[in-house]
Amino acid sequence: MMETPVPHQPSAPAVEELELGLLLEALVQCYGYDFRGHDRAALRHKLAAAMAQLGARTISLLQDRVLHDPGALATVLRALHVPPAALFDDAQEVAQLRAILGACLHGAALPKVWLADCAGAMQAWTLAILLHEQQLDNGTEIFATVPSDEQLADAQDASVALADLPVLQENYARCGGQGALLDHFVVQGAHAVLLPQLRSRITWAQYNLVTDASCNEFQLIVCRRALPDFGPVLRRRVLQLFHDSLAPFGVLGLDRPLEADDTLAASYQPLLPPLPWYRRTV
Repeated sequence: MMETPVPHQPSAPAVEELELGLLLEALVQCYGYDFRGHDRAALRHKLAAAMAQLGARTISLLQDRVLHDPGALATVLRALHVPPAALFDDAQEVAQLRAILGACLHGAALPKVWLADCAGAMQAWTLAILLHEQQLDNGTEIFATVPSDEQLADAQDASVALADLPVLQENYARCGGQGALLDHFVVQGAHAVLLPQLRSRITWAQYNLVTDASCNEFQLIVCRRALPDFGPVLRRRVLQLFHDSLAPFGVLGLDRPLEADDTLAASYQPLLPPLPWYRRTV
């Protein structure tokens, strides 16, 4: 008597990988958000937080929620995109920006800065304040791009709670700021917003690093918070995009140093070695 063959049971990691692939396909096919080139370990880590928040035991259950519940989709996108920054929350980055802003913006007739996959209004406002303090704000345009409509709306409607100002003032002082941070703001009830003349130098736009082409020529491009989540193929694609968008002798700020075998490494000269700030030479 022939025995009925037992169906092969895939391992739990194989099932999870299949579920993850299907979720990523659902996001790009249904909503246009493409995370397929992101590092898988980083994706799993971020999705675990979204699953816990939504009470989804598996990625398949999370996919079901994403396809039928706009609130669940918003939760997943917030988890997967660059988290919002606070004002002057990265003292090292601020110090590095102070060191290179003049070098890359002085001499340009209409200098442009691109904050690619910007970490929200506070990252852009921090840069606007730095430019003002170095007397570089009058002619400089900041182009801050984010990948989703929700992030765009959040950035355009941003404000700072006055109750948070003591902590933000400490951040500002730790980053080398002089005087009162509030001098750069106008108070509106219990909140404050960046001075209109500084906000006017910031142009917000939705932009997808995964699919969109070069949109302008810039003297400075900064992308330090999104790149760590990119897989190697997507990272190469984005670095080529930045190269195509960077003016001759423009400056590129990355998350980590270029490797010697990176295709574009020969086109750049380190500005603050061993820190990952580069001037384009070719």
